[in-house]
Amino acid sequence: MIRVTFIGADGGRSAVLAEEGATLLAAGQADGQPLEGTCEGQMACATCHVIVDAADFARLPPASADEEDMLDLAPHAARTSRLSCQIRLTAALDGLTVRIPG
Repeated sequence: MIRVTFIGADGGRSAVLAEEGATLLAAGQADGQPLEGTCEGQMACATCHVIVDAADFARLPPASADEEDMLDLAPHAARTSRLSCQIRLTAALDGLTVRIPG
């Protein structure tokens, strides 16, 4: 199991356990986080946008050019923004912390 901490727009924290291989989007949705994932992981929207904690960002594989293009459209995007549908949870990401943008 992979540990993930979600920080809501209100600052509330939620620690969850997710199956290795699941997407961050699926883990967030299972926890009731406000991550829509309208396009079901096809990178046609940015409704699953999260901001990865700066200390964890380097542990992620780089974003694809298509993901970067979608992030350009995401409200409140930051330097460490990612689409949660594109992050597969692996042992290397255990302890990941992400913020849900306001």
